[in-house]
Amino acid sequence: MEATDIHGRELNELSDAKFAILPLGSFEYHGPHSPLGTDIFLADGFGNKINPELGGVVFPTVPYTACPGKTNKYKGTIPIRPSIIQEYLIDIVEGIVNQGIERIVLLNAHDGNMGISRAVAEHITGKHNSASFLLLNWWQMVEIDKADELGMVGTKGRGHGGPYEMSATKAFQPHLVHVEEDDTEFPDLEKLSPHPYILVEGTPGSWDGYTGLIQQTSLEMGKKIVDEATGNLNTLIENWIKK
Repeated sequence: MEATDIHGRELNELSDAKFAILPLGSFEYHGPHSPLGTDIFLADGFGNKINPELGGVVFPTVPYTACPGKTNKYKGTIPIRPSIIQEYLIDIVEGIVNQGIERIVLLNAHDGNMGISRAVAEHITGKHNSASFLLLNWWQMVEIDKADELGMVGTKGRGHGGPYEMSATKAFQPHLVHVEEDDTEFPDLEKLSPHPYILVEGTPGSWDGYTGLIQQTSLEMGKKIVDEATGNLNTLIENWIKK
């Protein structure tokens, strides 16, 4: 159910929803082969892939947000200051809670939304003890070791604008992803440690506003990624609702 389609005389459909889905995107440069609305298309796409039988209501995707320094410098990116988007999201989520919906999925398609989403969820649950948030990054809905099975050889391909992200985008918008033969490719860099870590740099290595072996981008792989992510996404939400 789309929140935008609900009429004023049918507002009970909002309060009766089991949970809300708020997709989070960005308007950001993803390389010469990729649309500026990549994260919007992914957020919209996966939001609409959530099984309607689970009883959720999908709110409009947030299109503008904070973008990291490494993409701010590229023409096409429209960044919002982190403090502004955090306050904006607080107001949106507070408004959803005020409709009587206390379970909210923040369905994220942009790396820069991760910290902000967590801060917003923590703030709202501090004010509303019965509120519950599920913070989901779509790209984490497929196991890392499935890269070879999906056709990404020699790279995990999960970087910004890389074959993983752009194949998924192609599955939703096949006419908007165009990799050309002379587009530069960037191999994975050697990891600093096998343990999880976050490295923030203004100009990363193996990077020009995007990364990865982008010639591996394909519609076939994108459909596999989207199907796998969708199945795992719906299973997770179903388990959360039952909890």
